[in-house]
Amino acid sequence: QVQLVESGGGLVQAGGSLRLSCVASGNSFSVFSMAWYRQAAGKQRDLVAEITTGAITTYADSVKGRFTISRDSAKNTVYLQMSSLKPEDTAVYYCKVVAIQDRALSTSWGQGTQVTVSS
Repeated sequence: QVQLVESGGGLVQAGGSLRLSCVASGNSFSVFSMAWYRQAAGKQRDLVAEITTGAITTYADSVKGRFTISRDSAKNTVYLQMSSLKPEDTAVYYCKVVAIQDRALSTSWGQGTQVTVSS
């Protein structure tokens, strides 16, 4: 199992910025894709952004132009730079990693980090 540790959440005013980080660790794994999801209170968990091994990125329409996902492959770390934050961005943000470990595909989730945007 790949372990994920997220950091960088917090409270910010509307229009502000935050950067989330997620570090993946474990025994002999190869990352296929890394992604950020978010879940607001009472709502389902939705994809925010994803980046694949080939650096192909995908964004939810609601964050395009405001959020940027990036990764440091050497550090097995994925980042989410969030700018021009809006109150509707308030949610728990989860990191998800799809990796090959022990010749099997595995999916791991982080514990979540709270992002609160005040108006």
